Amino acid sequence: MTTQSLPLGQLNKILLATDGSEFSAGAEHEAINLAGLLDTQLDIMSVVNAYPEEDALAFQELIKRAEEKANNYMDGLKSKAVEAGVKCQNLIRYGETPYQTIVETAEEQEVDLIIMGRHGKKNMMRLLVGASTAQVIGNAPCSILVTPRDSKIKGNAILLAVDGSPYSELAATAASALAIELNAPIMVLSVIRSEHKDNRRKEAEAVVEHTGKILREKGIRVQKRVMTGRYVKTIIETAQELDCDLIVVGSHGRTGLKKLLLGSVSERVIGLANCAVLVVK
Repeated sequence: MTTQSLPLGQLNKILLATDGSEFSAGAEHEAINLAGLLDTQLDIMSVVNAYPEEDALAFQELIKRAEEKANNYMDGLKSKAVEAGVKCQNLIRYGETPYQTIVETAEEQEVDLIIMGRHGKKNMMRLLVGASTAQVIGNAPCSILVTPRDSKIKGNAILLAVDGSPYSELAATAASALAIELNAPIMVLSVIRSEHKDNRRKEAEAVVEHTGKILREKGIRVQKRVMTGRYVKTIIETAQELDCDLIVVGSHGRTGLKKLLLGSVSERVIGLANCAVLVVK
């Protein structure tokens, strides 16, 4: 059974999935920060790889050492969370496929947001996002915040990418809730391609204007742009130009894809952005 995520800002529970590596540092910081900001429960989880071994004793010893390492690491994070006034619990889970274990835990614990780090090497997209992170994005029942190692959400500015789909409307709801909490301005951006006809530009302008009007009515400072160019490149460059520390996108675009797939706009934005990216489902 899957859960239905709540509008961001009304979160009951956040799940931080960490492997204790340097790539999880940004996710750990933001999980504690957001849980405190939104006064919500934080679950910290780590997955112990439970792969079969021919030697049962050796297998049990490996599991035991992995458990101790994970528990010690999570205890340190829990202490930081408690010091920040965050309600927190540690969860250790076992599985051969970390992404599946994370998704199952999110369903089991009925979390409303998963926070993960971004792993990998440049110029290799799936590795850049992290294979496990990409799979979680595609299969999770709730929204996912993906953070590069050194990113921090300080409320400089939020870039909200919209395309007029129902998913971008949900993204706008999430962005507005965070903007209010962070006292941050929002750049509402819609990107069209040069080959698009005039009616597509007019449609994009109408979407940006409508979204901006709703955000302004909530007291949020808003900028609006309709730009011509490549989707990912334009989003990334605009976020850098405005020193945004958060990009918010819907999990599905106008194509109506049921799951986020390799090569999609959202995944490429996650892989290339210097800041955190919130994928709203």
